Amino acid sequence: MKHRLLDRLLLPARVDTVERWAPRLRLITLTGPALAGLDWLPGQHVRLRVAAAPAAIDWLLGTLRTYTVWDYHEQRLQLLVFDHGDGPGAGWSRTARPGDELMLLKPQGNFTTSPAAYHLFAGDETAQAAYGPMLRALPADATVLARLEVDSPSERLPLSREEGAAKGPNWDLEWSYRRGRSAAAAQTLVEAVRGLDLPAEPGMAYLAGEARTIQLIRNHLVQERGWPRRNVLTKPFWTPGRKGLD
Repeated sequence: MKHRLLDRLLLPARVDTVERWAPRLRLITLTGPALAGLDWLPGQHVRLRVAAAPAAIDWLLGTLRTYTVWDYHEQRLQLLVFDHGDGPGAGWSRTARPGDELMLLKPQGNFTTSPAAYHLFAGDETAQAAYGPMLRALPADATVLARLEVDSPSERLPLSREEGAAKGPNWDLEWSYRRGRSAAAAQTLVEAVRGLDLPAEPGMAYLAGEARTIQLIRNHLVQERGWPRRNVLTKPFWTPGRKGLD
């Protein structure tokens, strides 16, 4: 494995298993002694070296891509990777095999849950990687409102208490399906959030997925419903024509 200047900050690991969970979703499990004892909060991500970079900067870090941590325990760290596009991250997810060695930064990020009267989640299929662990970590009596939009039922992951991944009596989770329509600036998802009968008191909102859709939902909550901006956390994973979004 080639050595680079940033290696002193990176942790070595290897691919343990690769599982296809949905047509465009792979669960990649990493293992290794260096992964023991990490501080991780559900919703945080890691930056993973997936390829070499252009020669001028390859000596420093290589090409890094960001992946949300689906689960972590002892020396096992799981990444739920959405397969799309033709970039180096997509290429790595398609070719990763058990035994492959790699380097990654420790978990980081502030897209995590906070105490609130209720929790609102909205996003597309790419948001599931963050929402799964965040929902699992909420208290059993938490009030959860969620509106999720994916292309088809085959891309749904088990996020709700009925599906066995999280428990709580006060859940209102609904799915909608695009059936081939674009996920960019998805008005159907915006309208699903607009149609919620929310309490007068703001809760905490977590918006993840396509950047323009997130902006529209945030504008609705802040401008139309009067929520403080600090009560709306956003995580833009992608948008057409742009690379490098977290």
